Amino acid sequence: MKKAVAGLLSFCMIATIIAGCSSNNTDKNTGANGGDGGASGSKVKLTALITKHPLTQELSKMTWLQEAEDRAGVDIEWQEVTADWDQKKGALLASGDVPDLIVGPNAITDADFAQFPGLFQDLTELVETNAPNVKTLFSEKPETKVIATQLDGKIYGLPKYQRFWPGTATRQFINQKWLDNLGLQMPTTWDELYNVLVAFKEKDANGNGDPNDEIPMDFAPTGTVAFGFFMPTVLLGSLGITLTDASGFGYFVEDGKVKNFLVDDRYKQLVTFLNKLYSADLINKEVFTQDYTKYQSVARGNGETAAVGFTWGWEITDRVGNTLAPQYAFMSPLKATANQSEQVSWSYDFNALNYGTNMVTMSAETKNKEAAMKFINELYDPKVSMQVLFGSIGTNIEDKGDGSYAVLPPADTAMDPGTWKWTSSWADNGPMYISDSLNLTLGTDMQSVGKQTEPLQAALDAVDKEKDVLPSMFIKYSTADNSTLGINNTNLMNLALAKWSQWITAGGIDSEWDAYLSNVKKTGLEANLEIMQKYYDEYMSK
Repeated sequence: MKKAVAGLLSFCMIATIIAGCSSNNTDKNTGANGGDGGASGSKVKLTALITKHPLTQELSKMTWLQEAEDRAGVDIEWQEVTADWDQKKGALLASGDVPDLIVGPNAITDADFAQFPGLFQDLTELVETNAPNVKTLFSEKPETKVIATQLDGKIYGLPKYQRFWPGTATRQFINQKWLDNLGLQMPTTWDELYNVLVAFKEKDANGNGDPNDEIPMDFAPTGTVAFGFFMPTVLLGSLGITLTDASGFGYFVEDGKVKNFLVDDRYKQLVTFLNKLYSADLINKEVFTQDYTKYQSVARGNGETAAVGFTWGWEITDRVGNTLAPQYAFMSPLKATANQSEQVSWSYDFNALNYGTNMVTMSAETKNKEAAMKFINELYDPKVSMQVLFGSIGTNIEDKGDGSYAVLPPADTAMDPGTWKWTSSWADNGPMYISDSLNLTLGTDMQSVGKQTEPLQAALDAVDKEKDVLPSMFIKYSTADNSTLGINNTNLMNLALAKWSQWITAGGIDSEWDAYLSNVKKTGLEANLEIMQKYYDEYMSK
């Protein structure tokens, strides 16, 4: 799920993308006989770009992918992008010369379709004539067609459905062994957490004789575009704010009203608390400079000596590894204060985890659209889709021979199942249809996610799905409004993310808050809120 920071990737130069190619083929869109669509037995050459996780191996090593290309009769020249996608995307789209296919969660957004009309292919007719698996997805899960269809009825990007995922991406972990070593109780409020973290820092919590090697708190890298999963923004739930799908641009719904936490006093309260922690040296000093791989590796510690006391993640073995996982406990949401009246909430991410927007798009200039669509259709075969998610049959998935399958444990026993999945395949970043009828036994990590979610379940159950969840994935905006939202959100996040890191590390939010609010108004946030409220009301009234 690591990436579940999905759709929240970052932007560089187009040359960097090209340098990431996994093939040296340059004859775009043509087979050996000049683009005959494979009629003479040759494969159709296509170009494609994928935004993948940094852990993910080279695509050339994925058996299932080569088999899918073979069945579709295509030979794809892949460009593999693992960082700074939004910067690279800006240069790519501006050039007007895009690959035949672009794969990745919301790698090309509805706002991009609006800003660059005519650049991407309307897939509506191709789905009807060349993609029976996609048609089945739309038929069996009609909400996915809603996700895919623009207001004008056109489909530029195809969605995904992966079925098995729980109601939230982010779980809260604390090192129970450290608590026991120091005779501490599980914290239940922000002040109690502060005191525990101070003890973790000062009293050699991991017991290795070095009182200076503990990192009391760590959280996922913020990035340059938006907030994501595994970040302290989930603590806004302590103050009654229900994030939806991580609320990457700050938007949330409260009692039917669309709001943005970036201008909410409760956000100011959270940032003030985080600055208190950072000033006391309780947060990893590299929290704003480390990448996701470093974030994960630091938490793996050294042997049986843990390095991180309190953190967030998808699943405990995924977060700290197999060896250290037994040391950690799964936490309930914290209250901001012991006597608060606000109902504690948590990030509600079910839609983002089980569905996906614009997972694959096609260039309008693709010469052999039928061949490209035939390949896309392969990805939506449920048997292929489970390999998109978990890896190839044989190495990652057992075919039991009776129509049922089972996710295998990692070939390397020292590796946790989550890392194995992200290393082996496209994982959550791929287009897929995991049919409800597919008989697949999940790996140990997915089986344990439910138990690790139990401390959060009461808060999730208390979320009013009608009045406090923003169904952004299902709401489509007009071309003009999409363009407005995209431009304003870019302005907003350029300002907000810079202040987020500055205020946490250096303070100053109290003296700068009023000026900050004034500058936020200039980004167009108020216009965005009006637009989103209008579409939200229309969607909820249907």
